[in-house]
Amino acid sequence: MTNLSPQAAASLGSFNAAPAEAAERDLLACCASGTFAKAIADGRPYQDPAALVAATDAAFDVLSWDDIVEAMSEHPRIGDRAVRTGMSAAEQSGAAAASDAVRQRLADGNLAYEQRFGHVFLICASGLSGQEMLTSLQARLGNDEETERAVVRAELLKITRLRMTRMLNL
Repeated sequence: MTNLSPQAAASLGSFNAAPAEAAERDLLACCASGTFAKAIADGRPYQDPAALVAATDAAFDVLSWDDIVEAMSEHPRIGDRAVRTGMSAAEQSGAAAASDAVRQRLADGNLAYEQRFGHVFLICASGLSGQEMLTSLQARLGNDEETERAVVRAELLKITRLRMTRMLNL
């Protein structure tokens, strides 16, 4: 393991050594696809973070749309006031800090998006303002289904990478 802090090396080492059930449970907190969690847990041990990232990318490449939908089922709506704790709350802090008008437009946009595509609007919201999320939502409403599925997959991968990095202190 090169260029890892002692804490990161210990975290990756602990992840590699964890029982499969515990590793899968931790992975499900990062991406709620059982297929993903099993693939990553079964691929251990990972020599370094780059190997884990490569495995994550490879796992995402073969996830079915049903696997993606399964993972999205654990994601709340962007701007949902009920999201007050956990990773989603921190990731969506830009929406929580938005004006009432932006939050209302996000709520309206979420409904339009769900009617159009049949699932929640998913975006890697970390570091984005409420207005930036709204702008993306409005733009993505114009996507065809195939394009939007590719965008959703890419956004879910970004979220998963971010969560895994936090989980393992990398």
